[in-house]
Amino acid sequence: MPVKAKAKGKKVKMKSIKGALKRFKKTGTGGFKHRQSHRNHILTKKASKRKRHLRGMQMVKESDTDAIRQMLPYV
Repeated sequence: MPVKAKAKGKKVKMKSIKGALKRFKKTGTGGFKHRQSHRNHILTKKASKRKRHLRGMQMVKESDTDAIRQMLPYV
């Protein structure tokens, strides 16, 4: 059987990196936010104040935004 040639001019979609999709959310202004680290396990020895301050989301640094934008092309 002959192999069909690909249609010319057809672009291949870029894949999003799934690990980045799970870790970063895009904000309305075009930035990215992420969850803070050190809040997963061994919480008994950490102070309540420390755990409380780790609770919220944090913005990704401006210097790292371009790398995340490459990982998530359609977000």
